[in-house]
Amino acid sequence: MKINNLGKMSYEQAYQVQLDTVAKVINGESEDTLIICSHDPVVTLGKKSSEADICGWNGETVSIERGGKATYHGPGQVVIYPIINLKNKGQNIAGFLQAMEDAMVEVLKEYGIEGAGNPNRGEPDYTGVWVGQKKIASIGVAVKRWVTYHGLAFNLEEDPMAFQGINPCGFSTDTMTSLQKVLMEKSSESVNRSDFENMLSKILIQKFSEL
Repeated sequence: MKINNLGKMSYEQAYQVQLDTVAKVINGESEDTLIICSHDPVVTLGKKSSEADICGWNGETVSIERGGKATYHGPGQVVIYPIINLKNKGQNIAGFLQAMEDAMVEVLKEYGIEGAGNPNRGEPDYTGVWVGQKKIASIGVAVKRWVTYHGLAFNLEEDPMAFQGINPCGFSTDTMTSLQKVLMEKSSESVNRSDFENMLSKILIQKFSEL
């Protein structure tokens, strides 16, 4: 599997990279790819979004075809878009979503933090990964001819704009947390973005290979 680390870029630019990569994977011109990036502040609106999701946000919004509701993307996140051909994996969408949750839970363990994915909570609205009652990562995907795009957003560092003026995934702003915030509550340990990206991408590749 190929890794394409784009650094920080606009949502529109990353979206176009996704579409280009999806087309190449569909046509057999590229192998499965993990696109890693972060974005300038933007709120994306999934297919289940409603007017009630926006409650004061004055920045950029983008309506997209992934599942889920409104969420924020910003420079404090690590965003990973897995472009995976599920035809080669038994068209297993549920397993694909589970793999992303499991990978993030496993990364949290490396930091001494217990996280939980949606199956541990038993309710469809609780997709993503949670630390106690706080949500630390969101998942929203789309599939085109059995090739996945969109993906996960992990809240790595504190961001003063994060989730302000929206009801993220249908929850209140204070439902969201970050790895940096959780670690600061435990100790003074800092977060190294490069180490985190490398660790999460490695575990994701392992989990996807098991589908």
